[in-house]
Amino acid sequence: MAVKILIVTGDAAESLEVLYPYQRLREEGYEVHIAAPAVKKLRFVVHDFEEGFDTYTEKPGYTWPADLAFADVVTEEYAAVVVPGGRAPEYLRNDPEVRRILAAFTGADKPVAQICHGPLITAASGGLDGRRVTAYPALEPDMKAAGAAYEDSEAVVDGTLVSARAWPDHSAWMREFLKVLRAKAPLA
Repeated sequence: MAVKILIVTGDAAESLEVLYPYQRLREEGYEVHIAAPAVKKLRFVVHDFEEGFDTYTEKPGYTWPADLAFADVVTEEYAAVVVPGGRAPEYLRNDPEVRRILAAFTGADKPVAQICHGPLITAASGGLDGRRVTAYPALEPDMKAAGAAYEDSEAVVDGTLVSARAWPDHSAWMREFLKVLRAKAPLA
């Protein structure tokens, strides 16, 4: 039986932060499902930095279908969850179903990979209190308000919680997450 990993996301998620872990985990041999507020074609974005801008810019990115709605997620069927960034977490954190999902994973000490703005969802579910994390640097005050110790590092591992700042940190993030997965949810 395949080991299943869940990705929770929505429209305006950062393309690379959804598709890189999706492909990398499938390459490793895990079965990966994408959950969103509804089953539909999701529209991702690309965030990049341009000279003269005080913050990142946003451009249209890839589209990808969601496999299931948050309300239909049975958390017991999944070994781990990935929480990509982009703008999606800003509104997804208000969804009680996605908070239910994250609370189930953190409460059961299952592996959680979060990146960029993704920790906003984990924070809203109460899963960061007393934890060490990183996130997009502008979220340092949010992480501290959620009770977490913020570290400005490309990947921070706190038990089964693995976080990264943004897509330039993908290699370190997935390398550390795969170590956790191999220990907690090994493939046959």
